[in-house]
Amino acid sequence: MRRRPARKKSSHERWLITYADLITLLLVFFVVLYALSNINAKKFQAVAMSLSKAMGGGQSVMREPGASLAQGISGSSLTKELEMTREAAELSDFERLRKELQNYIDNNGLDGKVTVNLEERGIVISFQDVALFPLGSADLTPGASDMIVRIGEILAKDPHYLRIEGHTDNLPISTSKFPSNWELSVARSTRVVKELIEKLEFTPQRLSATGYGEFRPKAGNDTADNRQLNRRVDIIVLKYKYESAEPMSQGAPYFDNL
Repeated sequence: MRRRPARKKSSHERWLITYADLITLLLVFFVVLYALSNINAKKFQAVAMSLSKAMGGGQSVMREPGASLAQGISGSSLTKELEMTREAAELSDFERLRKELQNYIDNNGLDGKVTVNLEERGIVISFQDVALFPLGSADLTPGASDMIVRIGEILAKDPHYLRIEGHTDNLPISTSKFPSNWELSVARSTRVVKELIEKLEFTPQRLSATGYGEFRPKAGNDTADNRQLNRRVDIIVLKYKYESAEPMSQGAPYFDNL
């Protein structure tokens, strides 16, 4: 008699493969949702700027976005939402930083010597020259180094670029060391930069020093009080949108601080 072929045993556990695939896809889906719901505005801007430089562009890679993958949301709308999120987070950080700086000024009796204001370009910490330097000199006065370090410790916790600006009044100066107010203003801003690097190990790429001499006064140079206002060193914590005007290094060194 011809033997009937044996029937293959049907597997009753094949559904586990499909089930496992489904669970894996759901896990990936929720991980992506979590990542999208926790966008770090600072990191997003830093990555965007880095990508722009790497692709050889001088503008942000997000300036001309393509169509969004999400139905009903254009790339432009998504970019605006991200921009608003970034600016709101930055404004909140700046207000916290301004309050911390103002508390230091108030608690150490520095009113009249140091002021802090939130302006369009960022936070401006303004030192009257008498708080840091003798008249006509770029050598720090006693106690000036400690003041710079204390304020620098507050600024070190923030990843924004810092621009240090030197200003003078319009009284002419002509010495072997400083032939004009240009040299004096640059020397003073550079001295503050060196203090931040040497005492607090600031990343040099985060800092810039510039001098305006007598040509960016706060007030008219017609009285002694006004000239005193004009003799100052400003530390500017730049907003991200103004950092695009700064020459950028390839390594974007402040990424580690985000």
